[in-house]
Amino acid sequence: MIAIALTMWAFVCLFAMIVYERKGGAGVKAAGGFALKQGRALAIRLPLALLAASFLAQVVPTDAIAQVLGRDSGLYGIILASLLGGILPGGPMASFPLALFIWDAGAGTGQMVALLAGWSVFAMHRVLAYEAPVMGWRFVALRLASSFFLPPAAGILAALVVREFSLSSALGH
Repeated sequence: MIAIALTMWAFVCLFAMIVYERKGGAGVKAAGGFALKQGRALAIRLPLALLAASFLAQVVPTDAIAQVLGRDSGLYGIILASLLGGILPGGPMASFPLALFIWDAGAGTGQMVALLAGWSVFAMHRVLAYEAPVMGWRFVALRLASSFFLPPAAGILAALVVREFSLSSALGH
């Protein structure tokens, strides 16, 4: 965890030096202002989203989630997780606390990869709000038909990697 944080700080410092070299202090100040603005929004939204997911964890039977999306649910669980990911609401502030709840409830690694891939690829909230109105339903149908296999394939591959390299304990499951 410390290595990840140090790596991220190294990239931030590198980017800051590049911005300073190209745009001077004004560029660094503008970037910092943007970061503070986004940080304020996250500081409000993220705790509320985590609290909502925590309340959800109290009313949804976690053993049921583990049964249908657990490691032993196999291909059925991966396909179900792919579809569930596509209907998760909104952006990361809403979806990731729900995904964390599902993970903590006992979902398998392959199923979680499929869920997040489904959220990225299918994203019904984006299809309905942006993609269909802008690009049209023919394009939406073509995109979904050509990419429907990606979330299940990612979940299957993840499950195989975890099994072959015995990574389940390293992933917290």
